[in-house]
Amino acid sequence: MAIFGQMADPRRTNKGNLRHPLCDILFLMVSAAICGMDNWQAVVLFGQHRLDWLRRFFPYRYGIPSPDTLERFFGALEPAVFSRFFMEWASGCFKPLEGEVVSIDGKRIRGSGGKNGQEDAIHMVSAFATANRLSLGQLDVFDKSNEITAIPVLLELINTKGCMVSIDAMGCQRDIAAKIRSKKSDYLLAVKDNQGELLEQVEKMFSIRTPCGRDRSVDGGHGRVETRECDVIGELGFLDLDEPWPDLKTIVRIRSQRYFKKTGETQHQTRYYISSAAHSAETFNAQIRSHWGIENNLHWELDVNFGEDAAKRKNRNAVRNFNAILKICLRMVERHSEKLSKKGKMISASLNDTFREQILGYF
Repeated sequence: MAIFGQMADPRRTNKGNLRHPLCDILFLMVSAAICGMDNWQAVVLFGQHRLDWLRRFFPYRYGIPSPDTLERFFGALEPAVFSRFFMEWASGCFKPLEGEVVSIDGKRIRGSGGKNGQEDAIHMVSAFATANRLSLGQLDVFDKSNEITAIPVLLELINTKGCMVSIDAMGCQRDIAAKIRSKKSDYLLAVKDNQGELLEQVEKMFSIRTPCGRDRSVDGGHGRVETRECDVIGELGFLDLDEPWPDLKTIVRIRSQRYFKKTGETQHQTRYYISSAAHSAETFNAQIRSHWGIENNLHWELDVNFGEDAAKRKNRNAVRNFNAILKICLRMVERHSEKLSKKGKMISASLNDTFREQILGYF
């Protein structure tokens, strides 16, 4: 347990190192979270039943803190500082792969809503490396419309060199494209009605020019078959825009057809993208598909396996900090080589000390 092993090194004392009672709480939280404990009471019960095991690593001189103490502690931590340390840890684990897709997207943490319900629930913007399956960083915003201002700040904090940064239509902004290029990375931005002139011009290009590349893929699963055709145009001489987009090289069209076996229904959809890269249609088809890894491999996993949306944590700082911890825990659980589902690994970790230590070893 690399980091925690250093924390628990008996040669380190409170005077100049990490052996501090606060480390007891952090180790308790991470250990409980990888076992599926998704609320303060569950964390406390885990700690009380596993106190002898916990004391193998930290003293816990005062026993296990109460649920109220845990909430006060994580509510008192400044989320920006805690998240910064989290991002530094993530950057240390992250070795960008050439052309790897880093998806940026937002998620509302439903259980954080107050008197106004979902209106004041926390909206978290995350950056997710799809090949490494690692959350690189996060920022919270008031609502989805504020993603536009949050994304450049998040990009400034993370390492995307050599990667393809993929963002949905909300992030299709010239300033964001310029920020991505300044980080020595490429952009792949969805184009919709919020960029009306750009959308009109891209649609026009596909009506007057023959694509220079085309790729077709067929995937099946969950009772449906999806066919995706990706068309690419790299000669943009007829693209007539009032203002240029930074280093724009390619426009992309995805035409998808979904056939639902149970109902016999067929759905058609056409989507457009712009990019600073000059890739093949096959590469763009795969990159656009992998963008949704942030939904399937991060947001969905946090909800289903860690119960994030269902948990009722009203202290907003505590919600933000707990979100960062869950993303660390998700990565550790995923990296364990045992051929079990993530939920199966979490159950095994809750029952078996050795298995739990193996998962913590990936921190």
